[in-house]
Amino acid sequence: MHIQNARVRNWIRERLESRLHEAQPSAEEQTKMLHWLLEAESFEHFLHAKYIGQKRFSLEGGESAIVALNILLEQSPRMGVKEIMMGMAHRGRLNVLANFVKKSLKIIFSEFSENFIPDQVGGDGDVKYHLGYSNVRTLPNGDKVSVRLSSNPSHLEAVDPVVQGSARALQRVWNDTEERRKVLPLLIHGDAAFAGQGIVAETLNLSQLPGYSTGGTIHFIINNQIGFTTLPADARSSYYCTDVAKMIEAPIFHVNGDDPVAVAFITRLAFEFRQQFRSDVVIDMVCYRRHGHNEGDEPAFTAPNLYARIHDHPSVVTLFKNQLLSRHVVTQAELEKIEAQIEKNLQVALDEVRQAEKESNLNKFTESLAEFQPPYCLENPKTAVTRECLEKIVKAITHVPEGFNVLPKIKRMLLDRRAHAFVNGGPFDWSYAETLAFGSLLLDGIPVRLSGQDSRRGTFSQRHSVLFDEKTNDRYIPLLHLAPDQARFCVYNSQLSEAAVLGFDYGYSLGFPEMLCIWEAQFGDFANGAQVIIDQFIASAESKWQRPSGLVLLLPHGYEGQGPEHSSGRMERFLQLCAEDNMQVCNLTTPAQYFHVLRRQMKRPFRKPLIIFTPKSLLRAEKAVSTLADFTDLAFQNILPDPGPTDADSVERVIFCTGKVYYDLLAHRDSTNSTAKAAIIRIEQIYPLDESSLAEFVRTFKNAKRFVWCQEEPKNMGAWGFLKDPLRELFGEIAYAGRAASASTAVGALAIHKIEQKELIEAAFTI
Repeated sequence: MHIQNARVRNWIRERLESRLHEAQPSAEEQTKMLHWLLEAESFEHFLHAKYIGQKRFSLEGGESAIVALNILLEQSPRMGVKEIMMGMAHRGRLNVLANFVKKSLKIIFSEFSENFIPDQVGGDGDVKYHLGYSNVRTLPNGDKVSVRLSSNPSHLEAVDPVVQGSARALQRVWNDTEERRKVLPLLIHGDAAFAGQGIVAETLNLSQLPGYSTGGTIHFIINNQIGFTTLPADARSSYYCTDVAKMIEAPIFHVNGDDPVAVAFITRLAFEFRQQFRSDVVIDMVCYRRHGHNEGDEPAFTAPNLYARIHDHPSVVTLFKNQLLSRHVVTQAELEKIEAQIEKNLQVALDEVRQAEKESNLNKFTESLAEFQPPYCLENPKTAVTRECLEKIVKAITHVPEGFNVLPKIKRMLLDRRAHAFVNGGPFDWSYAETLAFGSLLLDGIPVRLSGQDSRRGTFSQRHSVLFDEKTNDRYIPLLHLAPDQARFCVYNSQLSEAAVLGFDYGYSLGFPEMLCIWEAQFGDFANGAQVIIDQFIASAESKWQRPSGLVLLLPHGYEGQGPEHSSGRMERFLQLCAEDNMQVCNLTTPAQYFHVLRRQMKRPFRKPLIIFTPKSLLRAEKAVSTLADFTDLAFQNILPDPGPTDADSVERVIFCTGKVYYDLLAHRDSTNSTAKAAIIRIEQIYPLDESSLAEFVRTFKNAKRFVWCQEEPKNMGAWGFLKDPLRELFGEIAYAGRAASASTAVGALAIHKIEQKELIEAAFTI
């Protein structure tokens, strides 16, 4: 009754009430369900007997989940579904991999071996119950359905938005962006996590938003009625674990996990609902967990009464096969034959693995979502474009259709100014360079997706990628009108969320790597609201799962006296995560550098996440501009040399820096006429660090005696902690000029900020 739409309510009511008059499933269907259940139970019992004490996060007690999954698979061709995009935590994952996604039993058993070293991982790998897998399932009638299970860490629901983003990307691949019926997002949850994890609500809230809808997700909850050792009374304030889904008026079906026929019925109903209404639906399968949180845990320590009842409770397989035997749907002989064949399949696979282990020839890590790519290269590709290309873009972005009433201020400050700058060869500011980068990629046939809080206008009113008619409020997106054969440009204002939206865009970058995918934080430090996505996916997914991503993060960063929450993008946190060329961290100083780094992201044979600390005050700074030649003649430069000193031999001091502080250093040097004695070198890409170019630029200053690192951030933040060792290895002693270590990212008073800023800039030239 929480559903406001009467048509939806009536649709559900009619189908539920009509079930009373429906015949029982046929004997063939019931036997098939029994077979699925036996496979699930036998798999768990086999692992329990053969790998005593090893963690497997058993599905026992919730085996009917395998029935639900197989029903979805069987129904997919009839419903028009070509792919199922799945996400789930570790509970029951091995069973799902073996009996639904059909990962090879030999590979799964190999992963249990103490001697298993997957020599094709190319990274650090991960535990077996976090791994993903992709397979094409062929049904008895010959229909094929692709099934993808996303890799997921122990952070339970963190995978939810990742699956949503990947599903939407796959829908684009299938050219199914209107109906969104060909790719089915499927999320399997635990009851405690569904109620307890905030990212669940964030992801549900994405479900009907224009830039994030996937046409509805089937949420299947394996409701064990316990989380780790915590009972529902301690785990949630709501009556049902699913009450959070009422916020989007999703139908919620509660079903008994001991009744596989009911589970099958409600799964078909949920699937039909999703395809009919293209919105989320929830199945809450109430069941139990046979063992503790893992198989080495004793659940009776904390829930003795509950586990005494579970101990005496027959399994769903036992209950169901007794029903079928009593109704003569199957005979005892038929049942024993099925069980023997399942056991034989398991034992044959194990025998092959153990023989291979004796011969030191264990199966390699060949069944996964792994994607191997060339090693990272510091050499930058050609990213310059012709003047004619830029002219084509500028013509489109500085004109609006006849009759479109653009706001006079926008026309004057944006359209007219950009047209004038192009004619005069500059100046090109930051947002202008960004628009040119997007436009040039679109003309190259490379689509672009930009998403984030207020990204259409830009936090600092700098972008204006969507123009509004002042009389009708109609929208016009200039970058969609460059050429008839251009690629698609998508820009969305997101919900006020970091974790779910960043996870979604990360997932999108996996599902459609041919698109430049960008997530923008409103302010750089807001990214800490999505730290799990950054830690567990963006920074480590290639190492753990060989899943490369080309996602770009734009994090506004710079000290302008706006207080602790609007100064720092927490550069130090990203740098601490950097290793093994896992991602790129840049803090750029010119619009042209921004232009080239965005184009570079799509012009190389490998993909790495790109973290860019974008400016605030520099967006309109007079000095922070580029010329037309910078776009047509140059490429990205990892290190920018000092353009000032004309006599290299007179330089006594070399100051290293990154980002906005360069312009403060430059202004001080110019005002004190110390050009001849101090050179300023900008490290534009902090990681991977181009040590060769850095050393080459410094080598020209033969008489330099003092080397200084200057930064705006406190000493325990910024790039200092990361760069001090490589700088010392290259140049010896390095002095530090910057703020003192601090618990807070920045002071709250503008007056104190100005004093600190003045002192650190002066120190760079005198320390």
